[in-house]
Amino acid sequence: MATAPVTLERVTRMTVASVYPLYLAKLERKGRTKPELDEVITWLTGFDEATIAQLVRDEVTFAEFFDRATLNANASLITGVICGVRVEEIEEPLMQRVRYLDKLVDELAKGKAMEKVLRH
Repeated sequence: MATAPVTLERVTRMTVASVYPLYLAKLERKGRTKPELDEVITWLTGFDEATIAQLVRDEVTFAEFFDRATLNANASLITGVICGVRVEEIEEPLMQRVRYLDKLVDELAKGKAMEKVLRH
């Protein structure tokens, strides 16, 4: 069964709480941890671990999540393909930010060193 395409409208309404456990499960299958997931989210958004947990509990949408975030100045260094699309070419800011997060999680899952994931 095919899944529905991820449209901007769908992403705008999607909650972080609905995706966070999926990110965590993906990482844990690959031997990574919740603190590592929170570390990449913190790097990208400026949120600390307690704030991330609260936003997940509050079931904020990705639109609200990224509206409240302070995007890392080096986020534009996140490049590559995620879901068949080059993240650096995505023009819609919210979709690009969500794909930045997807890309960071994907890199962690593939075993990339944290220093490289965080563009140090």
